[in-house]
Amino acid sequence: MNKQDKNYSDNSTPKYSQWKAMLAISRASLRSITRSPSAVIFILVFPLVFIVVFGFVGSNTIKLDVGINSKSDTSGFVFKSFSEVQNIHLVVDKTDREMMDLLKKGRMDAILFIHEGKSESGKETVEIITSKASREKGAFAISVLSNIIDKKNLDYYSHLQKRYPESFKDVLSDGEIPAELKDTKVEGREYKMIDFILPGQLGFSILSAGVFGTAFVFFSLRQTLVLKRFFATPIKRTYIVLGEALSRVVFQLAGALVIIVLGKYVFGFTLINGFVTVINLLLLSALGLIVFMGFGFVVSGLAPNESVIPPIANIVTLPQFLLSGTFFPVDAFPDWLQVVSKVLPLTYLNDALRKVAFEGAGMIDISHELSIIFIWGLIVYAAAVKFFRWE
Repeated sequence: MNKQDKNYSDNSTPKYSQWKAMLAISRASLRSITRSPSAVIFILVFPLVFIVVFGFVGSNTIKLDVGINSKSDTSGFVFKSFSEVQNIHLVVDKTDREMMDLLKKGRMDAILFIHEGKSESGKETVEIITSKASREKGAFAISVLSNIIDKKNLDYYSHLQKRYPESFKDVLSDGEIPAELKDTKVEGREYKMIDFILPGQLGFSILSAGVFGTAFVFFSLRQTLVLKRFFATPIKRTYIVLGEALSRVVFQLAGALVIIVLGKYVFGFTLINGFVTVINLLLLSALGLIVFMGFGFVVSGLAPNESVIPPIANIVTLPQFLLSGTFFPVDAFPDWLQVVSKVLPLTYLNDALRKVAFEGAGMIDISHELSIIFIWGLIVYAAAVKFFRWE
């Protein structure tokens, strides 16, 4: 072969494209996912069912978070009685400004301010500040506090009547009241049940797709020797993983978009910054899926056969479904259980999704949650490298 023929032969041979091969794998994988009933059920149907159920249930009171103003008198009857009411959690470890900010965002139900001493009218003043962001719980806090003050006033009148039986009517005519309640309202967005439930269902969907989807698919590819056949082609291992990951990200984001749109237009889910909020939610969903796929790789590597995958996967997913604020607020759990909840990665993904959707938080504002998720990603992919098997 002369030089000219050699050049012609080199130029006529198309160069193998890793990216085209990766996209081909992605397309084939995406078709496989859409034809899989289990994938559609876990990623779309289950979350939608829970959203519809909780969307129609409404908002049931679970627990009240009431802040105590730093200048409040905590030595009297009112504070002692209020602190003994069940299902009321008193917040004393935040500044007045932080509590007011939480109140406006619906993350605190009321702020209690018991003024020291008596006012110019000679009455003890108890002030409670509520917000439209937590209207029903705020009203409940007012009702509880009003009953406590009424009891104090009745006890006072009873004592006064026993001490001055003859002049008691004159005292009443003077309108003497030992304590009074002032109700102050501040502006805030209404925090609805759907604003809590929908981000949790997004997290549920992402975790299910990442763990179960990845574990079953890669185990099947290994068991049927598809991965081994891939090695006979020029495609690199990295692009095989990227191709499978890309198909799952595309399908998951499509499912997340359906869930968000349904929540917005059917149940009034809050998207504080509109389209920008939707984009941020989708970015968080993609990040969460990438991290949770690492768990799927680990499960796939550990499982000796297909029947063992569900038990191992449930060990990873079930505690997170129950303890990460998916269905119930984390602060409703006992303190020792909250410690466990605050270790799980889904807890931070759910918190980040809720802050972005309702509070309008940007990526910088949720840097703490993102850093925890990123650390979990490093840990789980280090384990995936150790346990992952290609054959």
